[in-house]
Amino acid sequence: MDRASASEQSLAIHLALVACRSGHGNGHLINELMRAVYLSWFLQRAGFGSRPVEQFRIAEYAVEATLARAHECGEWRLPGDTIDDFEALVALYDSQLAGVPLHEVLAAERKLRAFLAGNASSPISMNA
Repeated sequence: MDRASASEQSLAIHLALVACRSGHGNGHLINELMRAVYLSWFLQRAGFGSRPVEQFRIAEYAVEATLARAHECGEWRLPGDTIDDFEALVALYDSQLAGVPLHEVLAAERKLRAFLAGNASSPISMNA
């Protein structure tokens, strides 16, 4: 992946995180954060990362909680106790974008599309 594309994707995720941690998020930004978390998961499973599985699960919980809260009262804010986990996963995603070969990123995107087309509740395996 060229540096400009990686920087652009990284900036978009950082801006989404800032907006969603401060209550200025929306459905699109939450989806972008979850997309980055899942792509990072797939890249880690391919050998590019070593974050604890629990951090990925916490990110899923945070997105679900944010969606529920937005439905209840219109507030798009990530739970405060999950921000550190999100920041760690965004940092992992940054490093993956900077160093992972493009064909691995494309493979992760294919896995994400397959997950989204299926009926599984999460791509994060329970046995990881």
